[in-house]
Amino acid sequence: MNNLQVLRVPVDEETSRHANRRDWDRYADEYQSTHGEFLGDAGFVWGPEGHTEATIQVLGDVRDKDVLEVGSGAGQCSRWVRSQGGRGFGLDLSERQLQHGLRIDDQTGIAVPSVCGTATALPFRDASFDIVFSSFGALQFVADIADAVSEVARVLRPAGRFAFSVTHPTRWMFPDDPGEEGLVASQSYWDRTPYVEVNDDTGEVAYVEHHRTIGDWVSLLADAGMSLVRFDEPEWPEGHERVWGGWSQTRGRLTPGTAIFVAVLR
Repeated sequence: MNNLQVLRVPVDEETSRHANRRDWDRYADEYQSTHGEFLGDAGFVWGPEGHTEATIQVLGDVRDKDVLEVGSGAGQCSRWVRSQGGRGFGLDLSERQLQHGLRIDDQTGIAVPSVCGTATALPFRDASFDIVFSSFGALQFVADIADAVSEVARVLRPAGRFAFSVTHPTRWMFPDDPGEEGLVASQSYWDRTPYVEVNDDTGEVAYVEHHRTIGDWVSLLADAGMSLVRFDEPEWPEGHERVWGGWSQTRGRLTPGTAIFVAVLR
């Protein structure tokens, strides 16, 4: 296995996209094997806390709506949308994730039309969708985030809804550790320098995540002509003992790990 060095350095969109596509293609099998049961073949989970769309209902009624999932992975959430009478469509950067989607389509009999693409250049016509959402999907991996949000606004119909979940921005102050070490602030909340993993053997960027503050997200939505109508910080459920990366009961009892933004196109 290659050794990875963790850095905080600027990374552009092309480098981010190349690195994260390769990483998700490599990781897709393990991801689906590890988390597939938790996510459900036709389930809609908003984050590691396990809160579902059926419970918190941030999209509204999806029946007879055209719904796009950006960063759809194997299409679990979009498959749930289709099970509820909506017309769910998927877009993901990783071909391997989309291949898992085809497998689950066959197993469930609920097919999600999906395309391999990037959030910064959505391959759809203007005003094509009533709802666009991303459940821990593409947005944290995009450098040119203003382009991605503008693309969402472009493909939304008037008064269309955009909902997305990301790592709670305050988590960037803490080490990504599910134990008590992950409760000690060690860096500035306002440091937007990306988290980058670099292959020690080749010097290639292997993985990138980008940080935005809560204020950054509000401004991005406003600049794209959207109004924030809801902001959720899901609490850690009592008795939920699942550890997923840096998410855990130890941390979740004290500090939010997920942020859900909901906006409407003006």
